[in-house]
Amino acid sequence: MTEKPRMDVHDLVSEIYARDSRRVFSTLVRLLGDFDLAEEALHEAFAVAVEQWQHYGVPDNPRAWLVSTGRFKAIDALRRRVHSQDVREQVSKRLDELSQVNAERAAREIEDDRLRLVFTCCHPALSSEAQVAMTLREVCGLSTEQIAVAFLSAPATIAQRIVRAKSKIRDAKIPFDVPSVQEFPQRLESVLSVIYLVFNEGYSASSGESLTRADLSSEAIRLGRLVMELLPDPEVLGLLALMLLHESRRAARATPEGDIVLLEDQDRRRWNRTQIQEGKELVERALASRRFGVYTIQAAISAVHADAPGTAATDWGQIVALYDILLRSAPSPVVELNRAVAVAMRDGPAAGLSLVDNILERGDLAGYHLAHAARADLCRRLGRTTDAQAAYERALELAQQEPERRFLKKRLAEVV
Repeated sequence: MTEKPRMDVHDLVSEIYARDSRRVFSTLVRLLGDFDLAEEALHEAFAVAVEQWQHYGVPDNPRAWLVSTGRFKAIDALRRRVHSQDVREQVSKRLDELSQVNAERAAREIEDDRLRLVFTCCHPALSSEAQVAMTLREVCGLSTEQIAVAFLSAPATIAQRIVRAKSKIRDAKIPFDVPSVQEFPQRLESVLSVIYLVFNEGYSASSGESLTRADLSSEAIRLGRLVMELLPDPEVLGLLALMLLHESRRAARATPEGDIVLLEDQDRRRWNRTQIQEGKELVERALASRRFGVYTIQAAISAVHADAPGTAATDWGQIVALYDILLRSAPSPVVELNRAVAVAMRDGPAAGLSLVDNILERGDLAGYHLAHAARADLCRRLGRTTDAQAAYERALELAQQEPERRFLKKRLAEVV
C-alpha cells in the first residue's frame, strides 16, 4: 500500500474515477453478468475507497482493488437478496460458474474488458440504434443528453432505448464476450459505427465547455487498433486511418484559450505528421484491397487535406469527386452538406449555397446547427449580411458546445 496524505485522497479518487471508472465498470459487468448490479457495485467500491484509503493508504493497483471490492460488494448484495438455503446454494453455484468461465476467458489472447463490453452492446439481438446508445452510455460513460445530441434525438428516446437494450441482454442471456472468429465479421459494422461515434464525441464534443475530449478520441483509436488486430478488414483499416488523420489536427484546432480555429486558419506545421503518415499508409492499404467502404472514402478525403500545404492549394475537385462516391455508397443529408461546402470551395460560394438551401428546404438538417452555420458563412462570403445574420442566429440557438457558440457569436457580431 502506498501512503497518501489524508487531504489528497478525495482528489485522487475523483481523478481515478474520471480516468478508470468505465474500465472498472466493464470488468464488473463481465464478472457479474448484470449492468445494473455492476453500476451499483462500481459506486459502492469508490465510496469504500474514499473511506479506507484515508486510513490504510492507497493500494499499489487501485483499479484492481476497485474491481475486487466492487465484486465482493455485489456478492454481498446478492446474498442479502435471497432468503432460502436452496436459493443461496444456487447463487453460490452460479458464482462458482462465473469464476470458472472468467478464468477461462483470462487465458485468451484478447484481454480487454471494454472491447468485450463493446461487442456485447453491439449484439445483433439489439437494434442498431440501441447498440450505439448502449455502448456510448455503458462503455464510454456518456450521458443520455450527450448521446441524444449525437443522434439528433430526444434524451427520453435514448433513455428508453438503453433500458430496453439492458432488458434484452438480460432476458436473452447475451454473453459478455468477444464473438468467435466465425461471428466476428457479422458484428463488425455495428462495432465500427460505435467506435466512430465515440471518436466524434471526443474530436468535436457535442456540448460543454471544451471543443474536444481527448480521452474519448484516444479510447476510440485504441479500440480501433484492437479490432484491427482481431480482423484486419479494409474498413477497419479505413476507420483507423480516418480517426488518425482527424486526430492529427488536434493541436491546431483551438487557441490556448479554447476557441475554434477553422481549417483554413490552422497552422499546419502543428499537425501531427506521424499520425498523418500512419493514416495515409492505412488508406493506401484499404484502397488497394478494392473492398473498401465509407470509412475508407472519408479517410481518403482527409488524406487529400493532409497533403495540401494550405486551403487554396487543396485539390477540391478530388474532394468533391470522393464525396460523390461517398454519396452513392451511403447517401445522407450530412454527407450532402459536406459535399456542398467542398463545391463552394471549388466553384464559389453561390454554387455551394444553392446546394445547402436545397437541403434545408427539404426539411433535412433543420435542427442541425452546422447546416445553418454553413449557410451563414456562404451568405457572409456573398455579402448577403441579412441572410447571414439570420442563419448565424439560428445556428446559435441550436449549438450546445461553448467554443462553437463563442465562434458563432463572433461571426454574428461581424455581420450585424
